[in-house]
Parts: sequence; C-alpha cells; structure tokens
Amino acid sequence: MNSFRIILRKTTYLLLCAFVLFCSFLPVKAAENYPADIRSEIKDDYTGKTVILHSNDVHGAIDGYAVIAGLREEFEDRGAEVIVVDAGDYFQGDPYVNQSLGSDAVTMMNAVGYQISTLGNHEFDYGYTQIKENLKNAKFEVVCANILENGKEVFEPWTIYETSSCKRIGFLGLATPETQTKSRPSNTQGLTMLAGKEMADCAQEHIHSLQEQKTDLIIGLCHLGVAAESVREGNSSLDLYRQIQGMDMVIDGHSHTIMTEGNNHEPIQSTGTKFAYVGVIVIDEQGIIEDHYLIPTDNLRKDEYVMSVAQDIKARINAEYNVKFAYSEVELEGSGLINRTQESNNGNLITDAFLWYAQNHVEMLPGPIEDVIGFINGGALRGNIPQGDITKKDINTVQPFANTVNFITVTGQQLLEILEAATFCTPDKIGAFPQTSGMKFTLDTTKEYDAGELYPNSTYHKPLSIQRISVDSIHGIPFDVNKNYILASTNFLAEGGDTYTILAQCDHIETGDYTDEVIMNYITKELGGVITQEKYGHIRGDMTIITEDTSASVPDTYIVKPGDCLWNIAVKVYNNGYLWKQIYQANTDKIVNPSLIYPGQELRIPA
Repeated sequence: MNSFRIILRKTTYLLLCAFVLFCSFLPVKAAENYPADIRSEIKDDYTGKTVILHSNDVHGAIDGYAVIAGLREEFEDRGAEVIVVDAGDYFQGDPYVNQSLGSDAVTMMNAVGYQISTLGNHEFDYGYTQIKENLKNAKFEVVCANILENGKEVFEPWTIYETSSCKRIGFLGLATPETQTKSRPSNTQGLTMLAGKEMADCAQEHIHSLQEQKTDLIIGLCHLGVAAESVREGNSSLDLYRQIQGMDMVIDGHSHTIMTEGNNHEPIQSTGTKFAYVGVIVIDEQGIIEDHYLIPTDNLRKDEYVMSVAQDIKARINAEYNVKFAYSEVELEGSGLINRTQESNNGNLITDAFLWYAQNHVEMLPGPIEDVIGFINGGALRGNIPQGDITKKDINTVQPFANTVNFITVTGQQLLEILEAATFCTPDKIGAFPQTSGMKFTLDTTKEYDAGELYPNSTYHKPLSIQRISVDSIHGIPFDVNKNYILASTNFLAEGGDTYTILAQCDHIETGDYTDEVIMNYITKELGGVITQEKYGHIRGDMTIITEDTSASVPDTYIVKPGDCLWNIAVKVYNNGYLWKQIYQANTDKIVNPSLIYPGQELRIPA
C-alpha cells in the first residue's frame, strides 16, 4: 500500500518551527503557550484501531469538508474505523452558510458523514427555533449537557459510540455559557446555560452516568475555549478539566486555538478555525488513546462528491452575492485583534454608515440628530473589506448576523457605564469593544476596572464606578452626563448582547433595515461607490487609549515574547498599533515576513 504523505509548504514549516499562528490580516502572534503536535504524515496500518477526526469553528469554510472527508477515506483505507465529530460554530461565518441560516452547513456535514457534534454560540445566531429546524435534517447526533429549558436538558447530554470491536466511547457535549451574551439574548430566551462550577458539576454527573454505562473512554466535545475572557470567568475548557475527573480527552472549540494540550499537559485538543487543521485521536484495540495530533490541510486530497456538494452551494450563493457593486482604495481591517482592542478603519466605515442612516431617517429618531452616535461592538465585524472591487459577499462576510439598525436612547450615565463595561479588560481583546462615530472618548487602561456583581444572565460584571472611561464630546459638543443620547446601533446591542446588558432596559426603535444593506447603501449613495484612501486610509482618531505612562521614552529595542505580534508590540511601545509597519521596516534584516516573528528576537524600535 502506498504511504500517504502530506507535503508542508515552506511557510507552514517555518510556522511550526517558530510556533506561531498565522493571520492573513496582520503580523501574527509569536508562540502561544499551548503546544501543538502537528504531523506531516500518517502511518500505513491502522488495522483494528479507531480514529476520531475532529473539526471546530468551521464558520462557513465549506471547501474544508471535502478535505476531512478525504482524510477519513485515507484512514479507512489503512484499516481504521473512523468517527467524525465537530465542536461547534458551523452555522455562521460566511455567506455560503449564512444565507441559508445554517442549513447548508448541515447539508455539508451530512455529505461528509459526521456522526456527532456539539453546539457553539454561533449556532444560536439565527435563534433556537432555527437550530431545531436545521437539525431536523441532520444525520448526526447533537450532544450538549449544560443547556436547560424549564430545568430539563434541551439536547441529549451524551451519546455512546460502540466500535466494531465492541469498545464503547462516550461523547459528552458542553456549550460556552457566553452564548447568552455572544448571540442575541432573545435567541436564548427561556434557556438556562450552566456556567462555572454548575457546569463542571453537571459534567461530572454525566461522566458518572457514562461510567455506569461501562464506557471504555469518555471524550468531552466542548465549545468552551481557552481565551483569557473565558478563563477569567471560570468557563474555559481548562477550568472544566481541573474541576472534573474521568474525562479522557477534550475536543475543544470557541477560542480558535491551535493546541494539542494545555500548559499543564491537560489533554485538550483544538484545530484553530476554518479547517486550518484536522484533529486526529487514535484509539488502540484495548480502547486506550495511543496518540493524538493535528494534520494541516494544505495539499490534502479532497473527496470529489463532498467537493461537488460544496460547489453547488457556492454557485448558488455566488450568483447573488459575488457581483461587484463598489470599489475600495484601501483594505478595511477585519482582524478580530484590531476591532476588539483599537479603533479601526472598518469600524469607522460601519458606524459612519449607521450615523448616515440616522441622518436620512430623522423622522424616526427620538431626539435631535446632533445627539446621535454611530455605535457597534468590534466583535460584530467578522471580516475585512478588501482593497479593489467590493461585492455583496464581502459586506455580508463583515456583517453575517442578519442584524438590523436600532435607535437606542441612553442617558449620559448609561453611556459611561456601557463604555466602561465594554472595555473592562482592554488592552486584552473583547468582542464588546466599541467602534463609534460622532463621539470622542478616552480609555485609560492603566486604571483598574471596578467590578461589581454579574449582570443578569451574563458572564460579565457591572462596573461599580467609572474609572477608566471619559467622554470628551459628541459631535464637538461637550459631553453632558445628565443628557439623553441616541445610539444608532444594532438589535444585538439593543437586546443587551455582550457587555451591553443595560441597553435591554432602554427605549429603542427597531428600523427593520439590515445592517449589511445599510452599509452597502452608504457606500453607493453617500460615497459614490468608492471607499477612498483620503477618508478611510487611516483611522479617524475618535478614541484615545492610554496603555502606559505616555511620558516614558520609546525604548531602543524590544524582545519578542510568546503571544506577541507586531501590532501589539506597536501598542506597547507607541500606544498605536497601526505603527507596526514602522517596526517591520526597521527590522527587515531580521523579519523576512511580517507574519513570522520569533520569541526571543530583539527588534529595533525606531523613535
């Protein structure tokens, strides 16, 4: 039998050697602390063995389904019995699945032959009713133990897969409690999501049930992640694993992390996002995990049938979405790092569009136009707008949630509270981070966040006092804490999504107009179909972010640390991430590619 070999591209090899994560928008982070065992080949003989192939956070990258299907066939040809599972976030992320409200993702997973999945927070983006509708057609089981309705589990908490050699493998599902705030609150209305210790206790109870069923292995199929935000609130897969006993392996999702174990060797494996890798877990004839690793998807053979299903979906969507309607002289940032930590030119464009929409619908406003602020959370910006021709698909990729524009009335004090809560961990990234138009404000990250009790049905804490935020002006008029203002924003925030719980208590007007259509109309009607370098080539400068003593001099050199990228190094030394190119240009003798930096490198920092 011919050996199966995956040829790594040179750039991928360098990434592995340097332990870096690749990002197409920015110089990427140097090594995260989570190790990843990445293999370039598989063995010839798996006779009598069981192989679990897993994905997570596919987010509409439907071509990747043909890759995992092809890999399944390769293992089966070598004698393995293969189980294919997913750890959530497959309904949303690209027009190829957004347009069908997630049902085309189910079509693709059926074509592959997935057997089991759990739910991610983005499965709820189109509502609980839509989840049930989509899953009517699913040929795979869905397991999730910590979502309750009237005290009862909504989904089966676990399932047992019995192999042909009579080994019993239990799969226990868990979804992130952050779903309550990371999807529209109305989408989880009536549901309870167990968090923290309650989630761990729930998991432990079901582990005992699986043990009573004489399982040989128990696998956690979890959408929890290891992001700092999740760890901070005790809802990460690391927190879960530390609090339970009897789980042999965790297949994880949510934080898009590439890992094969935790810092303390916790058996947690995650493949990144959009089929960057496929996860592999090998179980021997005795029902013991003998190996686990990740396989990069570059140069893998694609299953022809699954690829044809993907092509049919893409052709249908492209006919409607892949038509040019405008042109951009600049690329508008789609990076989650930028939009969740800094003002961005993409955030400028979108909030300008919301403000423009308000200016053209003054009859709907509950107050004067000079009191209106364009406003969106950075986590709602899901992609970049490329330089060059722009299509409806590009805009729908940036705004995939089918959200609508809302006018929300807030007091000056409430405005301060939502800004304080939305930036409580900055400069660490957070999806709530505000992108705005018409307002100038200052964020002092050197001051501590004064955390109070949790907001209701939230994993976020209310600020007891305003310590980090000050608003300078609204449309050039000094800010008045006793005055009412209007946010031209989204129904997601109007319902209290992310850290914006108090907005659910505020009066709001639902316009019914979708955000992607408002943005396209702004570009064509107000900008004349051209996003210019002059207007959006640089950020506007609406926010001032203090990250350290700004009187300190710029250092001559900087030693790259694990987790660094050129962007956050520029934030540290200049208080301005957009100056990363300045650092790159000063170190071209050391940095061949700005996407590749190495822990321990000493970089020159130009004054």
